[in-house]
Amino acid sequence: MSAWAATSRAPRTAPVAVAEIDGRRFVIGAYGDVQWVRNLRVAGTGEIRLAGRQVRVSARELDRVEATDFYARILPPYVGRLPWFGRLFAALLFRAAAPEVLNDPDRAAATRPVFELRPAG
Repeated sequence: MSAWAATSRAPRTAPVAVAEIDGRRFVIGAYGDVQWVRNLRVAGTGEIRLAGRQVRVSARELDRVEATDFYARILPPYVGRLPWFGRLFAALLFRAAAPEVLNDPDRAAATRPVFELRPAG
């Protein structure tokens, strides 16, 4: 994900995992309110690389109710549909970095921002 830095307005790039779920794209701030999250929040737009090409996106942060629903109802079936190694990776990542994502949707919504990405323009 590339977005403009909040203060310098210089472009910044950060590795993120984009989850495509039922035709919608999401990115989770699994490590909380880190710099790329703050930059994306301020910029509202960015670029992601999909199938080898840069795609400009607008980013909308889910509010607390939407994020709780995402963690409770949308994310678990998505992870459950991944191949076994994807489920294992997700389980290990979330256990290490964000355990509430797996078992406490309300706390996850309070501490782990979620953005929906849509094509820009």
